[in-house]
Amino acid sequence: MPASQGINGMFDFRKITPEDLEEQTDALIGKQRTAYNSVGTLPLDKVTYSNVIKELADLMTERSTQGSPLDFPQHAALDKAVREASSKAEQKLEEFDVEMSMRKDIFDRVVGFRDTVGTEGLSAEQKRLVQKLVLHGKRNGLHLSEEIQNEVKKIKKRMSELSIKFQRNLNEDNTKLFFAREELAGMPDDFINELSQGEEGKLEVTMKYPHLFPITKKCHVPNTRRLMVTASQSKCMEDNTPILEELIALRQKQAEVLGYKNHAHYVLEERMAKTPESVAEFLTNLSQKLQPLWEEEKVVMLKFKKEECDKYSYEYNGQLDFWDMRYYMNQVEEKMYAVDQDEASLGVSFSVRQYFPLEKVTLGLFDIYQTLLGLQFTLLPDADTWHDDVKLYQVTDAQTQENLGCFFLDLYPRDGKFGHAAIFPLQPSCVGADGDRQVAVCAMMCNFTKPTKDKPALLDHSEVESYFHEFGHVMHHICSRAAFAMFAGTHVERDFLEAPSQMLENWVWEKEPLTRMSGHYQTSATLPDEIVDKLAKSRKANAGGFNLRQIILGTFDQTIHTRGQADTKALFAQTYKDIMDIEPIPNTNMPANFGHLAGGYDAQYYGYLWSEVFSMDMYDSCFKKQGILNPVIGAKYRQSILQPGGSKDAHDLLRDFLGRDPTPDAFLRSKGLQA
Repeated sequence: MPASQGINGMFDFRKITPEDLEEQTDALIGKQRTAYNSVGTLPLDKVTYSNVIKELADLMTERSTQGSPLDFPQHAALDKAVREASSKAEQKLEEFDVEMSMRKDIFDRVVGFRDTVGTEGLSAEQKRLVQKLVLHGKRNGLHLSEEIQNEVKKIKKRMSELSIKFQRNLNEDNTKLFFAREELAGMPDDFINELSQGEEGKLEVTMKYPHLFPITKKCHVPNTRRLMVTASQSKCMEDNTPILEELIALRQKQAEVLGYKNHAHYVLEERMAKTPESVAEFLTNLSQKLQPLWEEEKVVMLKFKKEECDKYSYEYNGQLDFWDMRYYMNQVEEKMYAVDQDEASLGVSFSVRQYFPLEKVTLGLFDIYQTLLGLQFTLLPDADTWHDDVKLYQVTDAQTQENLGCFFLDLYPRDGKFGHAAIFPLQPSCVGADGDRQVAVCAMMCNFTKPTKDKPALLDHSEVESYFHEFGHVMHHICSRAAFAMFAGTHVERDFLEAPSQMLENWVWEKEPLTRMSGHYQTSATLPDEIVDKLAKSRKANAGGFNLRQIILGTFDQTIHTRGQADTKALFAQTYKDIMDIEPIPNTNMPANFGHLAGGYDAQYYGYLWSEVFSMDMYDSCFKKQGILNPVIGAKYRQSILQPGGSKDAHDLLRDFLGRDPTPDAFLRSKGLQA
């Protein structure tokens, strides 16, 4: 990897061996331990900003920068042995992190600096770093008895082991089903032709998004959809259910040991929402406002289901089944808004997907972000990467030509790869030990349908939206100018984290961006105006059902982390039934493959809806009024929202950008509700 691009790690995992990962992990831990020991043995009357606070900040930078090439391969490497070694490396590193975070000798020196030397003369960000170091020490119980500290350390190590195991099980899952051609009735020929043949000539499908989503949206055979959704909702159920339920109990135990009522109270102390009560009020109020919309949507979907059952001679049971949801939501888009994502069907003569070849979408997306944020992206064609499909781009400031960092794009599914869409930070943008700023590096992982011999990779509109959203996280990471790794990029309050990316989703519903990102894969024609209009009108389609599902997930997450123990299978089924009045499939347990619950979103999934309040306010009051591609507003957004990272409270970032406190009016209107 070219060091000139500022990438300090090595990301060609085809050359890394399991032995390399083990050796480098042990070396990093040994080096860091020696440095922590030096801080921990300083005489209390000799502590300074340089030998305590700056030293700890530099250690965090080193851990993040050198640790990422060790724990990231588990999500991306082709060799299973390397993935397993990387998972073990992450476990070692996280155990080390827990051990260092629980060192009272370090905590005493941070507190000693604060109380004897003081923070006068430090910058605002330096003062914030000191305050956070003290707070985190207290949240680990370092001001409490040694017995409590040992208990917390033991709990944290076990939780780390379980979280890694939970995600590893999901990454390695390779569930497959086999169907005869007639069982996939309604699926486009192109989709069918790309499926592998398996047992007795049947067609093989996986639970990866490029199979799961199209079949559950387009296949009109109810039993096929039932089997697909059942398999998806059962994924890793036997292995991950006990892991999740042990995690829930451990989180509760830790909270109680530290003097908190429950895990949700513990987590939310550092979030915008502050308390579980404010989260519950937010979710309950929104649910009540959405229920009338959902009742109207159910009537329409049941009407479509009755027509469908009559047409194909299926039994009509007078209710929406769990496996009906995505299918009839798609029918609403096609029949009521004349938007068909795939190909001509149901009397609709238009296919959205044909206008969104991935390469064209990528070029258009790059063009929009470069214009809006004053950036320049350059492909590095000779870069070493972990797979031939992966591309690396350098980002520079268009005006100053300063190198801001690099991002990898890994967009297609493969066995053993991370199965969803996410950004993995690989190197933080912050000031290094030598006083120079190191650039940001990250990887964007998606699972879009691969190109075929006849067609390029084609995206439906929801995938374009997802691409735009995830790339917003890339920009948040790359554009950060925080001084410290603790505050770099997306290290903001979790219930604000999604707001910058959610705001940028609005661009995929507007004419000019859609024109830039579209081009028919055969004719290069851009998306016709009439379809742009239909897409825009379809944005509020299914708003009740879609947002209530988010409320179900947020409510379930809050419930398990306020109660502190749960039969997750029974509780999820009851929560779903209570909010949407639909019975989940018996003997399934979606929470067992709900990666957020073991991936840092515990007691925080509500944040997706919570942060939408801010994303819609920023978009509606600034970009919508002053130009969605206005580089002046884009520069203000980059400066006020992206650059600070977590170096300021999210409320302050919003006030800086909006010029006032945020309001929920635009958010409610976006859901089809009265402000």
